[in-house]
Amino acid sequence: MKRFVMLAALLAAACQPMPADDGKTDLAQAAPVVAQTSAAQTPANDAAACAAKGGKMLPQGRMQSLQCVVSYTDAGQRCTDGADCQGDCRVEDVTNAPSAGAAAVGQCQATSSRFGCYTTVEDGKAEATICVD
Repeated sequence: MKRFVMLAALLAAACQPMPADDGKTDLAQAAPVVAQTSAAQTPANDAAACAAKGGKMLPQGRMQSLQCVVSYTDAGQRCTDGADCQGDCRVEDVTNAPSAGAAAVGQCQATSSRFGCYTTVEDGKAEATICVD
């Protein structure tokens, strides 16, 4: 029984959280962390800046967070490099996408959205296919 009590005491002591600074400072004297939000980070300012670029605040990704999405005027044009486009040069059809390193021709992406599955084309060659959630 005495072993069980000692084992329980050791396990309880092992579960105590460690201070973030490895105990080198007195936590009672540490300055509190205060979250600061500047006026430039407010959603209203983000929407205004987005609209100024010709974009729209749209829910994006799995988390459906609002992000500025800008439509590109060269959408769908044939390309072999990102320098040919306002955005990326992509192969959107990942089921028929060329393998990484193979010669490829893509199309300029339609919007600035980074989400979805696609293969980027750089210097006339396919990059690895990625899916961004």
